[in-house]
Amino acid sequence: MKAFMDRDFLLSTETAKHLYHDFAAPQPIIDYHCHLSPQEIFEDRKFENITQVWLGGDHYKWRLMRSAGVDERYITGDATDREKFQKWAETLGLAAGNPLYHWSHLELRNYFGYTGALNGDTAEEVWQLCNEKLKELSARRLIVNSNVKALCTTDDPADSLEWHKKIAEDGSFGVKVLPSYRPDKALGIEKEDYVNYLARLGTIRSFAELAGALKERLAFFVSLGCRVSDHGMESVPYAEATEAEVEAIFRKRLAGEIPSALEQKQFKTALLLELGREYHRLGVVMQLHFGVIRDNSHRVFRALGPDAGIDSIGDQPSIKELAAFLGALDDTDELPKTILYSLNPNDNAALVTVMGAFQTGEAVGKVQHGSAWWFNDHKAGMVEQLTTLAADGYLAGFVGMLTDSRSFLSYARHEYFRRILCELLGSWVENGEYPNDDKALRTIVEGISYKNAERYFGLAE
Repeated sequence: MKAFMDRDFLLSTETAKHLYHDFAAPQPIIDYHCHLSPQEIFEDRKFENITQVWLGGDHYKWRLMRSAGVDERYITGDATDREKFQKWAETLGLAAGNPLYHWSHLELRNYFGYTGALNGDTAEEVWQLCNEKLKELSARRLIVNSNVKALCTTDDPADSLEWHKKIAEDGSFGVKVLPSYRPDKALGIEKEDYVNYLARLGTIRSFAELAGALKERLAFFVSLGCRVSDHGMESVPYAEATEAEVEAIFRKRLAGEIPSALEQKQFKTALLLELGREYHRLGVVMQLHFGVIRDNSHRVFRALGPDAGIDSIGDQPSIKELAAFLGALDDTDELPKTILYSLNPNDNAALVTVMGAFQTGEAVGKVQHGSAWWFNDHKAGMVEQLTTLAADGYLAGFVGMLTDSRSFLSYARHEYFRRILCELLGSWVENGEYPNDDKALRTIVEGISYKNAERYFGLAE
């Protein structure tokens, strides 16, 4: 029997061990999509206890605790931090097979030196150990200790980016902290507060003015190092409309009327195409996240708002419209580098084949299948994503893992991913499905772990 999460955790062959320890593990990290706070990075936030850095804002953990029957008071309520940690420890101790079990124990090992198993009985010793170690740690120190070279936060077009400017002007932090452009609110024409949001962008009286304002903000983001945009949606829309029709739809919304479902899709298509062309012109990567149903529990949403652990995988048909959207940009040679993520794993093969239709010599893997996302970023989900990409696409060009997290401890997820990658490649070598070619294997592993992302996002020094 192997020891619990030992040095060769998830590595079952000598080839896998070699690939991980010699090629993958030493590579730095580029976290090209996360939700860390640039203010907390600038201020180098210190955390009073493990609950603050581990449980605050982490809806993955909240969701698991609710499934274990934990009362909301111990999740997002007014219980003490120690009480919340106890409930989390009791929940985690029985969470066999859940990636949170592995992530959490990798974090305990990597940042706090704890090699045991967290559960209700060990909660007190872990609480004391982590809190003592946190006295010497901070937001910046955790990032540096994780060997991060660059990270991209997620920011609204109306954001002043004051904290990114302060980090850059300060010059004391060696990690690149770059903004990412997320214009979801500008696309949300069906939202009740849409008109109020537009006021944050300036005086917007027409669709043309909206597109112009968003392009102006994008140029500002790029001036501060922005390399990537991000869009979150239930499905990628595509419905054609004339300029006059789009202007009429927008004016209808300014007048207080919610457009029809078709009109909403026409508006979003038009605006996404405008943005896609501008991303191409400015060299900004476009990320498309879709296949999700958000805020399923209206009761929890009313109490806690979005990102509260109440979302789910969606099954909206979107591949045909996605292909049409990419094709519209490709027709005029204005398709930017693009990363596609569907929360529904049933879409994996379709996405890889769609993206294969739009590859060019402009970049290795110009259109990418993003890493296993959200409900799929567990062992089985990662293996499926990697296997499908290899079978129907070009695995060696993959830009690899990201955290998509609000926690400064989440960089252990890169280790988890790299171990799974090396176990998969190692199994192919051991089974005679790929040659034991150290040069080629090094290129693949180091590329997916770090170098491909560095090249793809233009982050080389």
